[in-house]
Amino acid sequence: MTSATKRALRAALTPGSATILPGVANALAARVAADCGFAVAYVTGAGIANSHLGIPDNGLVTLSELAGHVAAIRDVFEGPLMVDADTGFGNELNMRRTVRVLERAGADALQIEDQVFPKRCGHFEGKEVVPAADMIAKIKAAVDARTDADLTIVARTDAIAVEGFDAAIDRIHAYREAGADVGFVEAPTTPEQIASIGRLPFPQLANMVIGGKTPELSNSELKRLGFAGVIYANTALQGAVLGMQRALSHLKREGHIGNAAGDLLTPFAERQRLVGFDEFLALERKYR
Repeated sequence: MTSATKRALRAALTPGSATILPGVANALAARVAADCGFAVAYVTGAGIANSHLGIPDNGLVTLSELAGHVAAIRDVFEGPLMVDADTGFGNELNMRRTVRVLERAGADALQIEDQVFPKRCGHFEGKEVVPAADMIAKIKAAVDARTDADLTIVARTDAIAVEGFDAAIDRIHAYREAGADVGFVEAPTTPEQIASIGRLPFPQLANMVIGGKTPELSNSELKRLGFAGVIYANTALQGAVLGMQRALSHLKREGHIGNAAGDLLTPFAERQRLVGFDEFLALERKYR
């Protein structure tokens, strides 16, 4: 299955397709994404940091923690998975191990970035980037380490905030020459910058962070500009947080849920449907 999903992801990430990759921080979110009709998904590092550890996206999630989440998501999501691998968790040798571990866990694409380790969210202030030569070396290590040539290597640069827009574009060209399959120029701040990225002569990702530094453009506009994929890394998580806040605030205020259940909660039966209760019940009956 994984070779097929790797090829499917490459086919989906063609310039002008603007394929939406919803962010999933855990297996339940992946089930919901699939149930909503999404064929591909993005395993969000920020989402894992927020939901698993309850901390900001500041580089503290470990490789083993990330791999565990990828494996759990892979078990319930049949489509291609792009995985946020941050900086590769160290130098070129760390990068080689990161690729092998995450590929075994079920990744079809790995996004790596040029921030100084430990990294931080691309829409935070105070970012730093490594010299371009260091990132080029890590891209080459990632390309050499993959066991399936169809594993997509996505190279992200955070250089706009540090060195300026032109330097970021120079970096992304160099990363392509080093072997990256897809480019990802993080946190453009104007529609004009977004348009310039979309015109680059190889597949590019856009990252729509609601409330972040990048203005949200419509999917039709991003298609017109030539983007291959559009990440909504934390839309599901932000929606879930809002739902939890509303439900728990009501419970605290009223002391019970009562007639508000229909407005605040997914029904019990729907929750069981989403997690495949009937499938597990059938398996129990089969083996007993």
